[in-house]
Amino acid sequence: MDKIKALIADDHPLFRNALKQALSDLLGDGLLESADFHSTIKQLNLHDDIDLLFLDLKMPGNSGLAGLSQIRAEFPNILIVVVSAEETPSLIVKALQLGASAFIPKSTSLELINEAVSDVLNGNEWLPENLTHLGEHASIDGNDALQRIEQLTPHQLKVLRMMADGLLNKQIAYELDISESTVKQHASACLRKLNVNNRTQAGVIFKQLMSFE
Repeated sequence: MDKIKALIADDHPLFRNALKQALSDLLGDGLLESADFHSTIKQLNLHDDIDLLFLDLKMPGNSGLAGLSQIRAEFPNILIVVVSAEETPSLIVKALQLGASAFIPKSTSLELINEAVSDVLNGNEWLPENLTHLGEHASIDGNDALQRIEQLTPHQLKVLRMMADGLLNKQIAYELDISESTVKQHASACLRKLNVNNRTQAGVIFKQLMSFE
């Protein structure tokens, strides 16, 4: 197997160290780390040869599944392994539908984590044995709104996230360093792709899909 470059994105140093230890034989000692969502995006931009990302859903700056959706849109070639203390069935199904290759509960043994990563690197999805039945639901075309979210470009997704947080066009333009007219174009595209009439409805859909419920 070619040398794999991976990034562990988690705000708990002890867990990052445990994961590095667990994966040292499989991936070597070249594992990168980040402790919040902003630094995760920075690392992914700095190192375009990262193959694998271990993503904690609850680290600072990452609201629910929004971070997973953004990374999937901006870095489509990276394999994403969600690592979470949350194990609700709906969350797991959403994570797989949004493009995660595996969902590893933080209670998983180090041996099983190695098995999971090996499966992912071989092109397979991985779930713990007691949760494998959930993978079947992830391929069902029943979540229309989720499929619409996946149609958004990275810029549209960022604008939608800020609209859901209640920011005005002027504020979004400032935050993203783009013109208000560009924000309006992205906002209109979001409403069209989500098949809703206004920003409030779009924000509700976004928050429902990105939650842990």
